[in-house]
Amino acid sequence: MLLRPGELTLDVLQAIHNEGDRPLRLMLDPTALPAIQASAALVQAAAAGDAPVYGVNTGFGKLASTRISAADLAQLQRNLIRSHSVGVGEPLQPAVVRLMLALKAASLGRGHSGVRPVVIDTLLAVHNAGLVPYVPSQGSVGASGDLAPLSHMTLALMGEGAFLGTDGQPVPAAEALTQARITPLALEAKEGLALINGTQTSTALALHALFAFRPVFEAALVVGALTVDAARGSDGPFDPRIHALRGQPGQIDVARIYRALLAGSAIRASHVEGDERVQDPYCLRCQPQVVGACLDQLRHAAQVLLREANAVTDNPLVFADTGEMISGGNFHAEPVALAADGMALAIAEVGAIAERRIAMLIDAGVSRLPPFLTADAGLNSGFMIAHVTAASLASENKSLAHPASVDSLPTSANQEDHVSMATFAARRLQAMVSNTAHILGIEWLAAAQGIAFLRPLASSPALEETIALLRQHCPAMTTDHYLAPDIAQATTLLRSGRLSDLLDRQTGLPTLWPQADLRADMDGDAGSAEDGGTVCDHPSHHPH
Repeated sequence: MLLRPGELTLDVLQAIHNEGDRPLRLMLDPTALPAIQASAALVQAAAAGDAPVYGVNTGFGKLASTRISAADLAQLQRNLIRSHSVGVGEPLQPAVVRLMLALKAASLGRGHSGVRPVVIDTLLAVHNAGLVPYVPSQGSVGASGDLAPLSHMTLALMGEGAFLGTDGQPVPAAEALTQARITPLALEAKEGLALINGTQTSTALALHALFAFRPVFEAALVVGALTVDAARGSDGPFDPRIHALRGQPGQIDVARIYRALLAGSAIRASHVEGDERVQDPYCLRCQPQVVGACLDQLRHAAQVLLREANAVTDNPLVFADTGEMISGGNFHAEPVALAADGMALAIAEVGAIAERRIAMLIDAGVSRLPPFLTADAGLNSGFMIAHVTAASLASENKSLAHPASVDSLPTSANQEDHVSMATFAARRLQAMVSNTAHILGIEWLAAAQGIAFLRPLASSPALEETIALLRQHCPAMTTDHYLAPDIAQATTLLRSGRLSDLLDRQTGLPTLWPQADLRADMDGDAGSAEDGGTVCDHPSHHPH
């Protein structure tokens, strides 16, 4: 696959993220090389000159006024990486680190960072060999770049850090590079700084959450529609005229999906006339307004993250066309932090309204179903405590949804006096995705149980298919039984994308995500060496 700096799509990024044990072979678009070489030449000239240039022949951060001799410039870059490799905690997941490698290569490939082609070659060689640098997950404030995690990534490229072994334990980097026949990277002027300045870790973490939440969000639409039918709710609130008057695009799309999913339901037809309940609870009739607003938030986050994935975010930036090197602050990850905080709110709200739907289903006074969805309440507790689990997860999400971006702490002796906290903002999303997925897994079981009490009436063909899928793995609860494995199985099914497939097939609706971004034509992005794409030009790199 050709890696075209500045032209990445969400499809390309998701392909890299999902590649698993068989990494895609990423090849730098050869048209990027002239700009890379020109910016590197400018840095090399600055390194040989007398004028102080930040990050080239000076110290870093608060030490920017300290001049470094020409003989020590390479040592300066090595020391930078070693001193900044101070992360703690569990290692980042391979999917995140693969994205980090690709995003950093693409950013440097824009030709404004002043690195030699061999730096990008090494990033791609490591990726293509299936090597995953061992990167501790904690230690970045998302301001002067994701310094600690990107330093651990770079240290591995230098042969001094570690890679993640198949058993999850660190493997010495020198050993792993030797086995892959990749020469350790020897840094020159500015290259260490270019590798660790930037938002590639926080961006990769946020993309990781976006891709993980997509099937969960789509499943929420299917499961929410199933609950509407289980509670004998009305489809009137999904009338397109209501949503057109408000004009919110996510709300309009979600209402359209609910109409399609509920079409043909015999349950709905049975109570169109004579239903004594004038209005359904908000958790049913306000789903387009709530979940649609979450969709709009997710779409916005996707656009921000796509821009960030294509950005140049190190410092100083090199403008070879004018011969200038300009110091700025593109490494500040505020856009990622705010996008991640917005995603947190959306993820929490999808789970929150699902928890309310479960509570409604088990409440006989509201759902008009047997108490706790069991035929012999008292002897059996039914879904009583399954709802408690959902409530606990929704409560956890409330705490996790607190915005991280407002919690700045000054660092580097007040030189870096406002930071974004983007890395934690994005990292905490995985727990929230898991919590919401489990809530929806419980709701799926509960809604299917509710439908069973309405037999012989059938739901719509699309929703009956969701019940059939669930019943292949989880039996109906005729009496109390060990429910935790069913919750786990339903959640796994939900996260696998099986309900997303059904949604696409049954409703015939377009993708929920921005068409141009996520469903881009991949033909233009695929390539091979014969197409002119190159994995690396340096003869010492021979990845498997």
